[in-house]
Amino acid sequence: MPKTKPTNPAAFKQQIVELAMAGRSPAELAREFDISAQSVTAWVARAAADAGKPVRGKDVLNSVEREELARLRRRVRQLEQERDILAKATAWFAGKDGKTSSGSTNS
Repeated sequence: MPKTKPTNPAAFKQQIVELAMAGRSPAELAREFDISAQSVTAWVARAAADAGKPVRGKDVLNSVEREELARLRRRVRQLEQERDILAKATAWFAGKDGKTSSGSTNS
């Protein structure tokens, strides 16, 4: 099984964002706190999006948009499962009706 690091607490992420905003580089913070520079950059971009500030050349969702996207993805998955169940039930009932109607004759 691959090892995965536990997610960092929100307070830790906020502290890293504040240090980055104060002028420290993502690479420097990554070395010091044993995290990836990419994570630091993503946290800073997300904090900027949450604050309504434009992020240079990136489309970054703010926290509310990310939560809504996750909720909508869960809903789509649920609806797809329901659709699949209904399709199977329809096929089953269609097969059952076909067997009964062809087996009985009223002539």
